[in-house]
Amino acid sequence: MPHESITVGISPHARGYEGFPGTVGRTVRDSTRAWPRERRAPEGAPNIVVVLLDDMGYSDIGPFGSEIPTPNLDRIAGRGLSLSNYHTTPVCSPARAAMLTGLNPHRAGFASVANSDPGFPNMRVEIDEDVATLPEVLRSQGYATFGIGKWHLTRDALMNDGAPKHTWPLQRGFDRYYGTLEGCNSFFHPNRLVRDNTPLDVAELPDDYYLTDDLTDQAVSMIKGLRANDSRKPFFLYFAHHAMHGPLGAKPEDIERFRGQYDEGWDVIRERRHARQVELGIIGPDVPLPPRNAEPGFDVPEWDSLSAEERDLYARYMEVYAAMVHSVDESLGRILDTVEAMGELDNTIVVFTSDNGGTAEGGAEGTRSYFSRFVHIPGIPKDWEADVARDLDLIGGPRTMVHYPRGWGMASNTPFRFYKGQTFAGGVRVPFLISWPDGIAAGGVRDQYQYVTDVLPSLLDLAGLQHPGERNGLPTKSIDGFSFRPLTESAAAPSTHTEQYAEFGGNRGFYRDGWKIVTNHARGTPFDDGEWELYDVRSDPNELHNLADDEPRLLKELAEAWEDAAWRNTVFPLGASMLPGRRPAEEELARPVRILPGTPKLERYRSSRLTSLRSFAVEIELEHGEGDEGVLVAHGDQGGGYSVYVEGGRVLVAYNEYGRMRAIDGGELAPGARRVELRIDWRPDFRVDVRLLVDEAEAGSLCGAWMLVGMAPFSGIDVGLNRGGPVHWEVYERHGSFPYSGTLHHATWTPGEVADYDPAQVFRAEIETAAFYD
Repeated sequence: MPHESITVGISPHARGYEGFPGTVGRTVRDSTRAWPRERRAPEGAPNIVVVLLDDMGYSDIGPFGSEIPTPNLDRIAGRGLSLSNYHTTPVCSPARAAMLTGLNPHRAGFASVANSDPGFPNMRVEIDEDVATLPEVLRSQGYATFGIGKWHLTRDALMNDGAPKHTWPLQRGFDRYYGTLEGCNSFFHPNRLVRDNTPLDVAELPDDYYLTDDLTDQAVSMIKGLRANDSRKPFFLYFAHHAMHGPLGAKPEDIERFRGQYDEGWDVIRERRHARQVELGIIGPDVPLPPRNAEPGFDVPEWDSLSAEERDLYARYMEVYAAMVHSVDESLGRILDTVEAMGELDNTIVVFTSDNGGTAEGGAEGTRSYFSRFVHIPGIPKDWEADVARDLDLIGGPRTMVHYPRGWGMASNTPFRFYKGQTFAGGVRVPFLISWPDGIAAGGVRDQYQYVTDVLPSLLDLAGLQHPGERNGLPTKSIDGFSFRPLTESAAAPSTHTEQYAEFGGNRGFYRDGWKIVTNHARGTPFDDGEWELYDVRSDPNELHNLADDEPRLLKELAEAWEDAAWRNTVFPLGASMLPGRRPAEEELARPVRILPGTPKLERYRSSRLTSLRSFAVEIELEHGEGDEGVLVAHGDQGGGYSVYVEGGRVLVAYNEYGRMRAIDGGELAPGARRVELRIDWRPDFRVDVRLLVDEAEAGSLCGAWMLVGMAPFSGIDVGLNRGGPVHWEVYERHGSFPYSGTLHHATWTPGEVADYDPAQVFRAEIETAAFYD
């Protein structure tokens, strides 16, 4: 007798069926299959490519007046629009936070770069949980999301292997990531490359390695890999170059292309770029070229007043810089060619811009020792050597850490005044190109004011997508930017962003309907309204004619508007980013640590907590055999550091003093169980004594060397070899990473007494003294 089907309802105790769109009976015969809805972007949604450069000024590319050949950028400009009145923040991390979130930088928690943490809301230096990033929004709507290059949105204390990764790129919306979390890097021996969530443990790179090429290879691979597996899924590529940030470096063949092209100097280059900008319609014919920057600390000499030797040297820096711009353009060309080969270039939105203007970090004469120039600690003595002489032909190569003289930063920002870090146009007005042949008609130049927070809402609007207003099921902060889609449709459309505050390091600014107030704040002086200057930037875009005395009522109105915007955007307290000291939790990073051979290189900031502005000791336990040699410990690279190694039977110390090599020869190292110790003790005026001990007996010393401070040593700690950038170049040439061939048990770093000139110590003493007298 055939079995009769019995329909049984779902038990009230059943769990796990909620929300299922099909039906469930007691057997498959009584059930209807169904699947969750596939998350897909709207049909025909465009790919999006955002290329962000670092520290590149307004005039450095062909479409904005440069003499540097940039055919691929010319191609983008010709197929789309040039936004000539686009503004950003004065420095890098705030710009990145604003671009990727649509929030004003202080509201996003980035009043400054992600290398300080003074303990106020405007300097959390990590994107909050109630903020949705552009890759998170796009991924939630069916996009593949790829991040390439410089991140700089994770505070440095969270970059080490033991830290939580909630602010790393994959946790903030990217499917794939390849680059470095740091704010700058070597182009030949990059410190701590990260693939997805994992730092790469690479002992040696190819001799012809170049970071921009590596990043481009990875970007192309990600795009090809996606399309080989999904024919329809659109992608978002965020390519954040380390170029043009110092230390500058370029491939020899690229530098050779520009030999002799900058011998005429920055005055002539500025004049030519200015004329070309007028010709292109980037600026109006009545916009003059300002005089050279002359303010103390920002001043630039007349090129013809320099000696022949100085002119040769300074021109070489710009040859390197131009070679880097050329390399970036070639990188973009490879991306465009890949997308074109897939037949998708016309339906790809391409954005190209910079995070802030050209910089004055190289000082008046340029530097060959970037990390010594980049020391901003109160109390640095007058005899501090901010540079180390190097062979002219080494500039721009792997043995140098260079940056150009600020005269080239001035030329970079043509036709504007001042530099990165300031709220004047030279610091915040940068080139912006956008193309999308399927959605934006090629239309030349748009001169409407727009701001970096407008990038996110504009891309979503152009792609026909909505911001969800939530993240992980919780409401998100409202965005501050405005879509500029109307101006892509009509040159006559008004600006969609009519007012905007600015602030960095006490430098302040406020724009409203063509008027701008701005300050050039001197560190340590009061933040008062007497600092404000007033400009009508419609007729005076390069801010030459201060109208503060002529329009006191308007000045007062705009100053009050800045104050109101500052409170609404958590700009206060002013000066917070300059405070020393870190979170109490970071004291964990300064505890003694024993490192075993085979341990991945310690991250830079974690390593610095063991050694910076203090005495410390490194104790190395080993079994040394006849003929054994190699690096025992290394910390740093060509920009500064120290290493202990055995070569030719002798134990040696290399102390790289920002590029000047100093050495200790500890003599023959006898076979057997040995204890080798390096002791570095702080002395007044940022000096140190370096001692080498073998089996507790002193084997050599070096007295009065310069202390390595600031961002040096930039590369972290290695045990048993010297990965990446070498501390001692000649040893590297002979042996590469030079792994120790004997038995190395471990090395232990023990932090010692903190120097009395450590800014955190000084600050605490000042607070205690003030409290004592109150």
